[in-house]
Amino acid sequence: MSPDARTPDEISADIAKVRNRLAGTIDQLAYRAKPKTIMSRQLSALQASFRTDDGSLRTDRVLMVAGTVVGVVAAIFAIRKLVG
Repeated sequence: MSPDARTPDEISADIAKVRNRLAGTIDQLAYRAKPKTIMSRQLSALQASFRTDDGSLRTDRVLMVAGTVVGVVAAIFAIRKLVG
């Protein structure tokens, strides 16, 4: 049977299938776009960047971030002391 020879019932059934599929897609997109979901995904990605594949802590990255924070804080104090 060619696509042009479909019955109205077949067309209605196809429309219902597409409508249900689109509703599911919209629900998934709405869930993924929620700020809480986005924040959860980003937090998981951040935590994963400080862990190895076996789950142990990557001390090299932790030390690098800690050193950067200490350096920025020291620079702020030095600038304040020079200016004020």
